[in-house]
Amino acid sequence: MSTHLNAFGQPIGPPVPGWQARPRPPRTVMTGRFCRIEPLDPERHAEALFAANTLDRDGRNWTYLGVGPFEELGPYRTWLETSCRGDDPLFHTIVDYERGPVGLGAYLRIEPPVGVIEVGHLNFSPLLQRHPAATEAMYLMMRRVFDELGYRRYEWKCDSFNAPSRAAAERLGFRFEGIFRQATVYKGRSRDTAWLSIIDSEWPALKQAFERWLAPDNFDAEGKQRRRLQELRQNR
Repeated sequence: MSTHLNAFGQPIGPPVPGWQARPRPPRTVMTGRFCRIEPLDPERHAEALFAANTLDRDGRNWTYLGVGPFEELGPYRTWLETSCRGDDPLFHTIVDYERGPVGLGAYLRIEPPVGVIEVGHLNFSPLLQRHPAATEAMYLMMRRVFDELGYRRYEWKCDSFNAPSRAAAERLGFRFEGIFRQATVYKGRSRDTAWLSIIDSEWPALKQAFERWLAPDNFDAEGKQRRRLQELRQNR
């Protein structure tokens, strides 16, 4: 990045000509080849999501989330109805075409004036984990942020001990930025938070890698990938 100087000779950031506040994410469906992403509707989604989550027998999926695990449908439905209907975070259900509702994700910390938005509250049931729909869901959410809404920065944050989350983010193209020490307290324990991001200038190449990975010819007759996403990103 070239250096810009002000009238005092001080280095400053590059200009952003014509910048305007970005729209907030709409409550509309995002559609892919393996899944669609719908605005969360507890009445339609709660029971199926709960059933999918029960396949996580020991509840380890909930370790780094701020709530759960839920042993009964009633408390889970109540949580969805009371905590997940707002505009920020804006929760979505990941619906696999074959398996139905299999996971949750949300846009949060939405800052239209500066074009920054975070993806979080990710809870992928065992039905979604390591399935192409999981990658496609993250691609669809990114595509909305950058292509449809024109945001400049897309963030991913996780507990610094949550190595699988950080690895998943880096596989998707997020870049590690650092650790915020003692950033919060949840479930009675302190959390250092890892920050990762993708910015708009990185998106075109990432989008191309995602679309090549998701293409039908990248999967064999058994549905196994032929080329890894990381390989396609490195070759972009």
